[in-house]
Amino acid sequence: MSVHSSASIKRITTHILQEMKQRGEKISMLTAYDYSMAKIVDSAGIDIILVGDSASNVMAGHETTLPITLDQMIYHASSVVRAVKRSFIVVDIPFGSYQGNSSEALRSAIRIMKESGAHAVKVEGGAEIKESVVRILSAGVPVMGHLGLTPQSIYKFGTYTVRAKEDAEAAKLLEDAKILEECGCFAIVLEKIPAALAKKVAETVSIPVIGIGAGGDVDGQVLVMHDMLGITQEFKPRFLRQYADLQQVMTDAFKNYIQDVKSQDFPNESESY
Repeated sequence: MSVHSSASIKRITTHILQEMKQRGEKISMLTAYDYSMAKIVDSAGIDIILVGDSASNVMAGHETTLPITLDQMIYHASSVVRAVKRSFIVVDIPFGSYQGNSSEALRSAIRIMKESGAHAVKVEGGAEIKESVVRILSAGVPVMGHLGLTPQSIYKFGTYTVRAKEDAEAAKLLEDAKILEECGCFAIVLEKIPAALAKKVAETVSIPVIGIGAGGDVDGQVLVMHDMLGITQEFKPRFLRQYADLQQVMTDAFKNYIQDVKSQDFPNESESY
């Protein structure tokens, strides 16, 4: 077992993430979608950066994650990769790019890895995508699973409410987690499920379990950067802790700039050539 802390590591790897679970060190994970923000997140010491299909919402303004394309995900991932020196970078394979068949899933994963330089991909689902997960892993591409509330299936569920509250769905989720581990996934994200169930999953599987709205007894946490920074104000679920109110900070800055331009205070003599 490693004796160094994750803060002293030059580059996070799947092996280091596994060590962190084994020694009980919590794993930190945030989303990022562009060079400038990814550089800040990485320099702060985050363990995992997720280039999430949530870019469809926070970057492109879509209502769901479904519209974003594979080409767009590769563009965002490439921007992030160029900024990052330490964090482990995971990229969501977008809706429609892996569910159809395992060959399509493999092609999508290979494109992400080759064209962006990312370190792993993430897919939503359990037993129903097992063949695709195995096919991707067979090419040497690390895979992170995602269970519970799976946003790419929102029209199937019809709601963003907590998943797996009923015994049957909880049992299936636990079984799916075991399947993903057996396939070779290096980690699993659990979204918006009861904390007791998330704890059981984390104790059952040997790979890291990252939670979002899944309580504190998992191996790490992930949030969407725009939500935790208060850039987006419309989305405030129970599990979200807002660490800043950048929407207000930015609005104030823009208004001050406008005022200074209108009043001819900017640029002043020292700001001119």
